[in-house]
Amino acid sequence: MLNLERLRTLDALARHGSVRAAAGGLHVTTSAVSQQMAKLEREVGQQLLARNGRGVRLTEAGRLLADHAARILSQVELAQADIEAQRGRAVGELRLGAFPTAARGLFPAALRALRVDHPDLRVRTSEREPERALREVLRGDLDLAVALDWSNKRLPVPDGLAREPLLDDAADVAMPADHPLAGRAQVDLEDFAGDDWVSWPEGEFCYEWLVSTLRAKGIEPRIVHLAGEHHTQLALIAAGLGVCVAPRLGRGPVPGGVTLVPVRQKVRRHIYAVWRADADRRPSIRAALAALRSAAERV
Repeated sequence: MLNLERLRTLDALARHGSVRAAAGGLHVTTSAVSQQMAKLEREVGQQLLARNGRGVRLTEAGRLLADHAARILSQVELAQADIEAQRGRAVGELRLGAFPTAARGLFPAALRALRVDHPDLRVRTSEREPERALREVLRGDLDLAVALDWSNKRLPVPDGLAREPLLDDAADVAMPADHPLAGRAQVDLEDFAGDDWVSWPEGEFCYEWLVSTLRAKGIEPRIVHLAGEHHTQLALIAAGLGVCVAPRLGRGPVPGGVTLVPVRQKVRRHIYAVWRADADRRPSIRAALAALRSAAERV
C-alpha cells in the first residue's frame, strides 16, 4: 500500500522542482523530504530520483508515479470536500493568502467573523503577491487566495481554479503637497511624464502594470524608488521624492505632506478570491468566501 504522505512529498518535488523548494512548500526539513523519498523508493522497488548536478530530477518511473500522485491527491481533496459538506460545518485548517493591501484591508474583519461564526475552524494567513498566490493555490499550498487584476491588465487564472469577484478598488495619484498639480480635482497619468516615480519592486505584477500603462500613454517612466509596502511609498512621496499610484484598499492613514488626487480615467484594481475547483464544496471555503464578501462590502 502506497503511503499518502510519501506521495504528497513526491507530488511536491514534481511541482517545485527541487528538494529545498519542496521542503519549503510542505513546511518540513530537506532531510524529511529525502527520508520520505527513500522510503517511497523502497515501497515501489524502483529509483524515483536521480542526481542532476547539485540537485535531483525525477526518473521516468518518478514522473509516472508523480502523475498518479497528483490525481490521487486531487481525489483526496474531493473526498475531504464531500466529508466536510456532509458534516455541514467549517472545521479543520484553512490556509489563506493575499497581497499586502488586501491582507490589511480585508483579513482583519473576515478573520474576526470566521472566529465568531466558525470556532472550530483554524485559519492560517500569509502575504503573497498575486502570481505566487495563484501558483500556491493550484499546488495546494494555499486553500484560498485573494488576488487582483488591473482594469487594463489581466492576470491569467490557471485551469483548475475557481474565482469570485470581491470588489473594485479605485486608485489615486499620490504627490507631494507642494506639487504643481496638487490643487487639481482630477489628473491624468500622462500629466506626470516629467516626474520621478515610486513603484512596486521590479518583477511584480503591479510594477509591470505601471510600466506598461505609462508606456501605452507615450511615457517612458523614470522610476527611481522601489518599495513593496504602500506606507513606504507614501513616506517617500511625503519627502518630496516622486509620485506614485496609490490604491485605496488597505491604504490606511496618509502621512502629512502628501496629497491624493483621483485619476480622471478611472484606474481600478479588480479584487477577487481564487480556490481549487475540486474544493468547491468545502464548507470552510464557502465560509471564507462569505466572510471576505462581507468584509469587502464594508470597504
